[in-house]
Amino acid sequence: MYLMMIERIEKELYSLREVLQNHPVYSSIHTATDIRLFMEHHVFAVWDFMSLLKQLQSQLSCNEVPWVPSGHPAASRLINEIVWGEESDINRKGVPMSHFEMYLEAMHSMGADPVEINRLLQQLKEGHHIDAILVNSSLPSHITNFLKFTFEVVHTKKPHIVAAVFTFGREDLIPDMFIEIIKNLKQTNNLELADLIYYFERHIEVDADEHGPLALEMIQQLCGKNDEKWAEALLYSKRALNLRIQFWDGILQTIENQKTLTTAV
Repeated sequence: MYLMMIERIEKELYSLREVLQNHPVYSSIHTATDIRLFMEHHVFAVWDFMSLLKQLQSQLSCNEVPWVPSGHPAASRLINEIVWGEESDINRKGVPMSHFEMYLEAMHSMGADPVEINRLLQQLKEGHHIDAILVNSSLPSHITNFLKFTFEVVHTKKPHIVAAVFTFGREDLIPDMFIEIIKNLKQTNNLELADLIYYFERHIEVDADEHGPLALEMIQQLCGKNDEKWAEALLYSKRALNLRIQFWDGILQTIENQKTLTTAV
């Protein structure tokens, strides 16, 4: 039964995945400037992914003292394995760091500007609520809409919904998207891409071979035989993919606008 439900969701999402896999943003990335612009926007998706992950961990395993059993031992094992890989992996030099920190490292190597993501992180450190930050943000709408949906999902505090968006809207999708980007990046033969290519290839390796299958297993455990949970998993997964398409549309428009401006000058 569980396998049938997973197959049904994947079938329902197929057309949206096709749009993402063939999105023109991939073929728009040709120059170092294009890559920098892409990274300055995409870094927000790298960052908020960790909030989905940590929300799942907080709900599926006990992170409080005194400790009590979470009631989800199998799912807890799965999510803790994924957290270990995402939050404390090693970079290409063998230094432990999260995948987000690897991405910032790659941005630095490429000369991409992290000022906007750093501003958001600083506001969080100062105690501002993420919802208020996004309402008052000057970030482009494709970024703020993407982030607002992520934290709407987090605020549901429903593990099956968070897991569905994490799995079908993010984790399960990552290998397909990154492979397409890698194809274009490697054609540039730019040595400064080493950190970024390592980040992408590490994601492909870990997510396709390890985290993707673990996440699908987690979905099955959380939805079980509950038809309502499976329906919500599908609904939120569709919304996640539609927001990702809009996110890619926004990045593509930014790159095209920059090219038009450069040509005009």
